[in-house]
Amino acid sequence: MTVGGMRAPALSAPALTVPAGVPPRAAGRLAAALRSGDGSPSGVALAAGFALTAAIALAVAARAPLATTVLGLIAFGALHNVLELRYVAGRFAGVLRGRLLVVLLALVTGILVCRLAAARTPEIVLAYALLGVGVAYAVTRPWWRLAALGGLGGALAASLAFPAYHFVILTHLHNVVPLFFLWEWSRRLTRGRTAFRVAQVGWVLGIPALILLGVADGLVVNQLADGGAGTVTAFAGTPAKLAAPFVPPGLQPDLVVGLRFLVVFAFLQTMHYAVWVGFLPRAAPDAAAAFEARVPWLAGWRAWALGAAAAAPLAVLFAVDYTQGRVMYSAFASYHAYLEFPVLLALLFRPRAPDSVR
Repeated sequence: MTVGGMRAPALSAPALTVPAGVPPRAAGRLAAALRSGDGSPSGVALAAGFALTAAIALAVAARAPLATTVLGLIAFGALHNVLELRYVAGRFAGVLRGRLLVVLLALVTGILVCRLAAARTPEIVLAYALLGVGVAYAVTRPWWRLAALGGLGGALAASLAFPAYHFVILTHLHNVVPLFFLWEWSRRLTRGRTAFRVAQVGWVLGIPALILLGVADGLVVNQLADGGAGTVTAFAGTPAKLAAPFVPPGLQPDLVVGLRFLVVFAFLQTMHYAVWVGFLPRAAPDAAAAFEARVPWLAGWRAWALGAAAAAPLAVLFAVDYTQGRVMYSAFASYHAYLEFPVLLALLFRPRAPDSVR
């Protein structure tokens, strides 16, 4: 299949060769990264590490969900944007390239403008346009593509009718996305792959489901009702305002069900940062090296420095005017939040190919 004159390549398992055309210096770094990643770690050990991390994240999120959400965003929001884009653009360079990349960047830039202008309806339309482009790229069977586009049409109608629910669902869905990337990454594991994948499903889907069912209510401290969120609300705003992006309309964040949604978001956001800032930068050096081959001026420590440089002024803005800081962050976070969707569609619908770097 072709999109805009460009043939869509099949996705592959993690790469073991250096592509032609890479500058010698970058090729050396990429080859070293591939060699270092060739010794497969134990999936069981990694699963245990994720289980421990999830337990800590759950304890923190349950005890102080609002503070976890606000302070986590200030500390890790900008950095995780940079590192996630580095991973996705490196690992899936075969998808995010050429005319397809230009079209996607144009659509996401439009979404950025909509977020700055608080134009919710145009943002929804552009978001579904982006998904439509992703479907046209990734779904090769005509009847499947027609069915997918029809499904998008129905979802678009629902989103336009209930925009508040659209954005709450989108916010939570973004924190579920690491499951797909970790599942794909685990293809390189030769030992304990099933244990690793079970652990990912457990923290991404299992723990949030248990929280929403009330199983973890005994762990949750309702700081909002008890006035214990004062430190955060003193500069960030009222609990209801802060929790609005994560709690379905009509539910109060200081009541039982609304509080559960807030805890789910605080937990998943913490794990989200653990994946993009803690795990994948170390577990996938080949993706970072492939990105550096495309963008050599962001090689090595420079990507981390860029994340820190973006975080510093944002932190000041958050402290001075949290609402405006969140608007700015949300706008520029559009790139990492939306570019992942065409990649996910490619992961789901493109057939596998022999190992290669694309």
